[in-house]
Parts: sequence; C-alpha cells; structure tokens
Amino acid sequence: MEVPQRTAAELYLELLKQCLTRYLFGESYVPAVPPKGTLQHRLFQPVRRWLAAKDMEVVRHVPFDPQTRAEGRDWPAEAESMAGLRRLDNLQDLVTDVLRRGVPGDLIETGAWRGGVTIFMRAILEAYGDPDRQVWVADSFQGLPRPDPERWPAEAGDEHWTMEQLAVPLEEVQANFARYGLLDERVRFLSGWFKDTLPSAPIERLAVLRLDGDMYGSTMEALE
Repeated sequence: MEVPQRTAAELYLELLKQCLTRYLFGESYVPAVPPKGTLQHRLFQPVRRWLAAKDMEVVRHVPFDPQTRAEGRDWPAEAESMAGLRRLDNLQDLVTDVLRRGVPGDLIETGAWRGGVTIFMRAILEAYGDPDRQVWVADSFQGLPRPDPERWPAEAGDEHWTMEQLAVPLEEVQANFARYGLLDERVRFLSGWFKDTLPSAPIERLAVLRLDGDMYGSTMEALE
C-alpha cells in the first residue's frame, strides 16, 4: 500500500504546533506565583524583584504529562500557547477550510496570552500562500479585569484577575511573533479592554473568530 505523503506545509505546521505548546520539549516546572491581592503576593514581591535582578526565579517541579499538554489542560512555563495540540488541530482545520472555500475575511483571537494561537494563524496563512488576510491580536496585555457581577452576574467570584501569569506585555507577544519569523504588517494588535478596542477596530470582515477571554463579560463583549 502506498503511504500518503504529507506536504511541506503540513509538516511545518505540525512541527510548529509542538513548538508553540512545548509538547516537543516536555517542560517539567512552573513558576511559583502567589495570586494577586493576597498577603503572600505582597510579601513575595520584594523577593521576586531581588531574584529577577539576579536572573533567577522561584519555580516548582511538576511532572510532564504529554496527554494533558496535548489536551491543553495545564499551564506551560514557557510555551507561547496553552491551547494544546487538539485545539490547534481544530484551528488548523477551520482556517484551511476557510482558505479552501475562499471564505472572505480576516482572523482574530480575543484573549491572546503569549500570542501562540495567533502566531499559528499567521503561520497557516504563510504556509498556504494567502497574500491578503490579516491576523488580529486582541488583548489587554495586562491580565484580566476585575469581575463586574452587577453587569455580568455569572462573573461573581471569578478570580482570573488575580492570576499574574496571565498578564503578558505587548512587547513580549511581539517578540514571540518575531521569534518564529511571523511579525509583519499583516499582524495587527488591539491593545486594551475589549469594550474599548473592539467596537472601533478597523476590521471589515472576519472569517474566523476565536474567543479566549476567559470571563463571561469578556466573551459577551467580543461577540457583541
């Protein structure tokens, strides 16, 4: 039986998914960061600054589980994406289907973290020679907002805003794009809270919208 040959584009995208998730390298540690707003966080900040000045940080050992990483059920220490391989597979299917059928419109992710998913979006366009579509990267680049249970009752008790590891500066995300050779004029950044940036964003049409705002209000604002 003849074995089907995978194309260079498919091989490139498969390798990129394993790099963006660090599935290929098997990380076995995570930074130790107490939640914002806690006494532990306030007490630990001077220690973290002192360590950072010496290029050190406190980490804890965790066993690497390939299945957990593939399903996107852990928080990688260094990976550009925590989406996992299966979600990136799904994204690849969606974007290639859009390209195959000629569905007009750009690509966007609302809630980008370190930029891994949008890096992969741009890579798919590059791999298949799409000349025009833009990739929009929408994020506050300063973490998540405090919950607003008066407006969004479903957010009562939400603690995403305390998670310092979700705050990734714009410059770091841009550097991650550049690391993979994918930072160009077709990558557009929308920096700020969704309620402030999305209504006036100069987007004419979308073909793929990936919602990853974590919170109920962030998701509804992106949909609206």
